[in-house]
Amino acid sequence: MIWTVVLMGIGAFLAGGAISLRRQNAHISWIITCWALAVGCIVAGWVLTL
Repeated sequence: MIWTVVLMGIGAFLAGGAISLRRQNAHISWIITCWALAVGCIVAGWVLTL
């Protein structure tokens, strides 16, 4: 249960970072990497709830 919350929190943090990087006009590879990691964390947290 605690790992689900931790993974969802990390996913939200990374999604916010990706949005911030997009507003700062960072290189697209950094934005894609942050989004990919965010989605991975959120999916992993969701799978732990099953």
